[in-house]
Amino acid sequence: MKKQRVLEFRATMKTLTEQRNDKVEELQAIVAKAKIETRAMVDEEVSRFDALEKEIKEIDKTIAAETRARGLELINDKKDNKKMETRAELEERAFENYIRGKVEERADINLTAGDNGAVIPSSIANKIIKKVYDICPIYQLATRYNVGGTLSIPYYDESTQAITMAYATEFVELESTSGKFTSIELKGFLAGALSKVSKSLINNSQFAIVPFVINAMADSISKWIENELLNGTTSKVEGLSTVTQKVTAVSATALTADELIDLQETVPDVYQGNAIWVMNRATRKAIRKLKDGDGTYLLQKDFNAKWGYTLLGKDVYTSDNMAGMAAGKTAIFYGDMSGLAVKLSEDVSIEVLREKYATQHAVGVVGWIEIDSKIEDAQKIAKLVMKAV
Repeated sequence: MKKQRVLEFRATMKTLTEQRNDKVEELQAIVAKAKIETRAMVDEEVSRFDALEKEIKEIDKTIAAETRARGLELINDKKDNKKMETRAELEERAFENYIRGKVEERADINLTAGDNGAVIPSSIANKIIKKVYDICPIYQLATRYNVGGTLSIPYYDESTQAITMAYATEFVELESTSGKFTSIELKGFLAGALSKVSKSLINNSQFAIVPFVINAMADSISKWIENELLNGTTSKVEGLSTVTQKVTAVSATALTADELIDLQETVPDVYQGNAIWVMNRATRKAIRKLKDGDGTYLLQKDFNAKWGYTLLGKDVYTSDNMAGMAAGKTAIFYGDMSGLAVKLSEDVSIEVLREKYATQHAVGVVGWIEIDSKIEDAQKIAKLVMKAV
């Protein structure tokens, strides 16, 4: 094959070289004719000369390109991809067999059993985290850092003082004004999710046990993560609990259109592009009944919206983890969720506990994660708090 490519290359080069030589001879003949006749070249000759010169340069470029291309070889990664895919498939089969209590014939893909169960391959853990990403919009829209250990994130704060520009007079000192650099520190708080699978389902060979476990674990993890990101926990994950920009409702149990407008206007225009509303379904139901001065409902059904509704031009996401319209509760978040920083360690651990729940005729699947979350840019997000009684 390589010999054939060399022959083809030589044939092509010979053809191009011959074409180039023919054009050079024609170009030289034009100049020679004018010289013999002791005259300047006419317009037709000048045009032909320029055309030939351009064609020669193009051929030279083509020859140079083909010479460089000759030294390059195609990289065939099909074999490696196939090997990786095969490994992932083998690990998934080993995972399924371990849950079902079967032993793999190949020792190299058997799961390693420890004191607390079997450690599941990363390919399965990655599918669970990918599923969490897909079904948890707050986590998906936040700024994510997939690293271990403590992470320090610097940010520039102009809330109290900013760099300003002003007119100046010669020989008069400019006054120095600037914001300040500060930082947030993201740690790693350990959290676990346990899912128990009935052995009756496991013993049914027609039941797709691996997708069931992946979906069950992802659902449990995503609900917990979303709750922490929205509400936070004292001395643990802060999430959006420390949002500083807020609007307080006049009532403890009802909202007005003006309050929603005030909340939206709290976020600077520069951050409005990716802003969304986050609220409880009961809150959305109440807002659906609000109208403007022309009798038009503020909340619009929109088939092009991410979650089916828009409010004042922005998508509305509902979560059961959000509090309803009750005294002193945060009923709505609004803004660009990239202002929230989330650190989730890549070292996600999934274990299968076959013996622990044997008396319950079940198998346990537990997932361990390290997570932390704090506000990274306070200007991007605002909240509406109901009046305290």
